[in-house]
Amino acid sequence: MTLNPTSVSFTLENGKEVIIETGKLARQADGAVTVRCGDCVILATVVASKEPKPGQSFFPLTVDYQEKFASAGRIPGSFFKREGRISDYEILICRLIDRALRPLFPESYLCEVQVLVSLISNDDEVMPDALACLAASAALAVSTVPIQEIISEVRVARIAGEMVVNPSPAQIVDADMDFIIAATEKNIMMVEGEAKECQEEDMIKAIEVAHNAIRQQVKAQEELRAKVGSPAKREVAPFAENEEVKAAVEAFATERMLEIARAGSSKHDRTDAIKALKEELMASFGEEPSEETIAFAKRYFDDMQYYKVRDMILDESRRLDGRKLDEVRGLYIETSALPTPHGSALFTRGETQSLTTVTLGTKDDELLIETAGTSNYQKFLLHYNFPPFSTGETKPMRGPSRREVGHGNLAKRSLYQMMPKDYAYTVRVVSDILESNGSSSMATVCAGSLALMDAGVPFPKHVSGVAMGLISRASDGKWAVLTDILGDEDHLGDMDFKVTGTRDGICGIQMDIKVDGLSMDVMRQALAQANKGRLHILDAMYEAMPAYRPELKPQTPRIEQLIIDREFIGAVIGPGGKIIQEIQRTTGAEINIEEVGETGVVKVFSNNGESLNAAMNWIKGIVAIPEVGEVYESTVKSIMPYGAFVEFMPGKQGLLHISEVSWKRLETLEGVLNENEVIKVKLLGVDQKTGKFRLSRKVLMPKPEGYVEQPEGERKPRRENGDRGDRGDRRDRNDRGDRGGDRRNDRGDRKPREQAEAQNTQPVNNESPAIDPSDADLAL
Repeated sequence: MTLNPTSVSFTLENGKEVIIETGKLARQADGAVTVRCGDCVILATVVASKEPKPGQSFFPLTVDYQEKFASAGRIPGSFFKREGRISDYEILICRLIDRALRPLFPESYLCEVQVLVSLISNDDEVMPDALACLAASAALAVSTVPIQEIISEVRVARIAGEMVVNPSPAQIVDADMDFIIAATEKNIMMVEGEAKECQEEDMIKAIEVAHNAIRQQVKAQEELRAKVGSPAKREVAPFAENEEVKAAVEAFATERMLEIARAGSSKHDRTDAIKALKEELMASFGEEPSEETIAFAKRYFDDMQYYKVRDMILDESRRLDGRKLDEVRGLYIETSALPTPHGSALFTRGETQSLTTVTLGTKDDELLIETAGTSNYQKFLLHYNFPPFSTGETKPMRGPSRREVGHGNLAKRSLYQMMPKDYAYTVRVVSDILESNGSSSMATVCAGSLALMDAGVPFPKHVSGVAMGLISRASDGKWAVLTDILGDEDHLGDMDFKVTGTRDGICGIQMDIKVDGLSMDVMRQALAQANKGRLHILDAMYEAMPAYRPELKPQTPRIEQLIIDREFIGAVIGPGGKIIQEIQRTTGAEINIEEVGETGVVKVFSNNGESLNAAMNWIKGIVAIPEVGEVYESTVKSIMPYGAFVEFMPGKQGLLHISEVSWKRLETLEGVLNENEVIKVKLLGVDQKTGKFRLSRKVLMPKPEGYVEQPEGERKPRRENGDRGDRGDRRDRNDRGDRGGDRRNDRGDRKPREQAEAQNTQPVNNESPAIDPSDADLAL
């Protein structure tokens, strides 16, 4: 058996060759291709049912993207050791493909279509998400499924001031603009990405660069399609028509529909009015109209509503809620809306409302994100929830939908541009949408910015967002851009264009086009109008919360970060983690240490300020280097006949010799010092050989009047017993005379010597009644 695949290739601007091949894998699918760049291989298949389901009234398109862990030589870490539910990262790529493909199918095509895209070989130098839509479109191009145009997607990033198409993962780290753009040969279809406050013209340039690259990829797909014989597309019958029912619908409902549209009523009032009108219309066809008549009437009613509202906006510059085309709905902002969360904000814009909370956590709260080729931890999380009551509906709660994942990601990447990169906390932002009538993702951005500042996160600038819409009419070329669109305007419009940013530039963008042909003039107008709306909302946000709180709220756990030399990491951890466990057990604080380059990053986390300070001081003491000449507040740990052992820094002890306790000669420390007593000592020096510390208390005291220093070198005799006489020949160590029994028992208790050795201090003969100050080196 021989397989004869067909392939075409083209070269990217970075010099990498891309090969599109069909006819080798998955040959029973309606269309199947592989796209290869380097070692990255993506398989895309498409299958469409031959007939729509009976009664089908919408286009059922399913797009799934999945990364096989085997593609990177890895076994999944799940319990079952196999790929499971697709991750949020994979869902986001599904949405990028779906949003680009969906507008390209004929309106009357209602057969179920399933597009499956899989990463089957990974290359660390290639980002597969930029190739996934190319693979999906190529599979459709070589199939009989009736897609109207060929498309593709590319990533464009600005790196060191230059626009780069499909950069590598290593390059993208340094990008200040990162966008994925989909287009046909003629028209832009979808844009999504983020930027570090780029300008509107920068956005236009990125789109133009992307479109040039996409045209090359569209041409390659056309060449592949021609090579395999240009399979004929399935015929798509237009919707059946019934002119009699259409005329009846228009005669009965047109004027009343215009009245409802012009009333400037609320969402629920307008919905109820349209529903009542529709029920009256159905009743006008008699008691028992045929199912076919009812189906025609419903379709014509929806079409009539679509066109009449659009015409009203274009011809009268009047919107459904009575606003001007560039007017933002009324705003209500409340910070610290909830008493317990670390930060919270309520943001209401018209009939859209977000209640957003911020929670600050430790490194242990970071989220592990795994793809086939990477495992990374994220410390900035944003979750967007869209419960059914927000639109007055009921439906089962089954976890976040793909829409929720996508809207949350747009808000997250927008806010992340202003997050301090070295912030010690893990930050979780949660947006609960309590009301929705258009652009709840943009409400999430605004509420998230306010809540972060309310939590005391050092957020330098507010970020706001606004959704733009487009109404266009092909018959006369008239168009209008709408600011802060309603849900109905989104449904009836030709574009959903969301822009987020600060006063200084764009942070995030998401655009979906539903019609052919978006000129750069329309794009510039939409961006300019979005900038005006964004600034209007920012003014209100700064009035409510001018800057982030200088102090964390009392209920917020505290976290401190300390940078230490790498060589001290072991000292803080201790053998087997003994030291760090003792610190945590004693202080109640949570400690995390991470090695970063030549340094160690120590993070201390606690709900209690005293606990935090105690742990920080303990660690600082371990890593601190004592300075000669400094005065330290010390604690007496134990007292010996020859001096006292004192802890002058956390984890650091030294012997305060009896001769350094006072200017007065002391025979004993009894009554002079007590264990656990706090005294001040001065570090006189450090023995270079042994590392032992020379401490003194007396130098901090006033010298007694008439005190005379003993001259250097004059030493008081140790014993005043006269001439010790001839001690004989000592070479024979076995014949030492009768010394009065066993020496081990006659020398008394030797604990002081043993304790001194344990404290890394030279032992002192316990038989001596006192130690002369000049003999301090015996103890040091």
